[in-house]
Amino acid sequence: MHSLVRPLLGFGLLIALYALLCLEVLHRTVAALLVASIALLIDVFYRYASFDRILASIDLNTILLLICMMMFVGVLSRTGAFEYIAMKISRRFGSRPYALVSVVASITAAISAFIDNVTTVLLLLPIVLEIVERARMDPRPIAFATVFASNIGGTATLIGDPPNIIIGSEAHLGFDSFIYNLAPATALCMVFTLVLLKGLYREWFSEYSKTLERLKALGIELVSERAIEVDHYVVKRALAVLLLVVAMFILEDFLKYPPAVPPLVGVGLLLTLVRSRISVEEALRSVDLATIMFFVAMFVVVGATDSLGVPSFIAKGIAFLAHSFVTQMLAILWISALASAFIDNIPLVASMIPVIKALAHGHCAEPLFWALSLGGCMGGNGTLVGASANVVAAGILEKRGYHVSFAEFTRYGMMVLITTMTICSLYLVLRYGLG
Repeated sequence: MHSLVRPLLGFGLLIALYALLCLEVLHRTVAALLVASIALLIDVFYRYASFDRILASIDLNTILLLICMMMFVGVLSRTGAFEYIAMKISRRFGSRPYALVSVVASITAAISAFIDNVTTVLLLLPIVLEIVERARMDPRPIAFATVFASNIGGTATLIGDPPNIIIGSEAHLGFDSFIYNLAPATALCMVFTLVLLKGLYREWFSEYSKTLERLKALGIELVSERAIEVDHYVVKRALAVLLLVVAMFILEDFLKYPPAVPPLVGVGLLLTLVRSRISVEEALRSVDLATIMFFVAMFVVVGATDSLGVPSFIAKGIAFLAHSFVTQMLAILWISALASAFIDNIPLVASMIPVIKALAHGHCAEPLFWALSLGGCMGGNGTLVGASANVVAAGILEKRGYHVSFAEFTRYGMMVLITTMTICSLYLVLRYGLG
């Protein structure tokens, strides 16, 4: 009985956090800090984990990556480059809202396969917002589509999402294996997600078209060329540094350095090269401290629930409930997806790996690992706090005056999660379950 107390406490902390997020009685950063403080008191008072161990769960790699990329994007945002790119995309797709969403989401998914999702969202979302705000429309639907695409696209490769790196290392699966086995599933999920969004955003697309007609009647052309002053001096140096950062991200798994190294090197080099135009104080003003503190608090909550045995409890539940190979594969897919919508997918995936090895029982374990990857990575679309990219996007939107509620994001995110997991279920059964 005592063995159940710890995971139940962990689930209680998660329920308290998500209740506060859904009710919105507190700002999400305040809610996360409150639950994190309670989690620390429980773990330290009952000696489930030491204070140092809980604090060690704060992933400084992620925090540094966020701060550095926010500064990088802050420098770029002062050059006029985002406005220029937005104008070009608006000219081509701005009058066709569904085409605009499809193109932006597809580009995001493709880039996220090779660059960290958070970095992709930080780079692309300002451009997306600029495009939609030119049409005087609420940008949240297309921002959500961008986030969904980043989480789907990041599943396709070994380096696209941290859980894949863990799976690849523990299961000895290479870069080519991930592309061969997961890229077709992610491509299918993107296609069906775009079809789903066409239905979910029907009213938004209709209002967008009506707004364009009203603007045109007033003599306002959304997609007309206009002079935009671009600081070419800063842009050229920023693009050169960005190419270096991208190359370092791609080489990260092979050279074995932490994910914070590329953006840290990049922002340091960029601020050195453009010091005559943009000061470090200006770049630091682009750092969203509310978002950073939310991540710190969430890492504490995740560390506490991990020490309370929540991920391992979920993994043992799968082993107990599923018996045949196909049911095990589907159970791993759906449970990891639903769990990843609410708890960090990295400790969840780490806890699931030994269970999968034990479940194999002479079968080839690879399909079970592909199920874990698909569920663990794409499950982040389910809720606002399911993936780092979701929280970052919400922070960017709120800085521009658009509030993102937990319930609103989840309403769309759960539909995307159910759709993609259904596609993945069919894919896994047809490709690996009939042999």
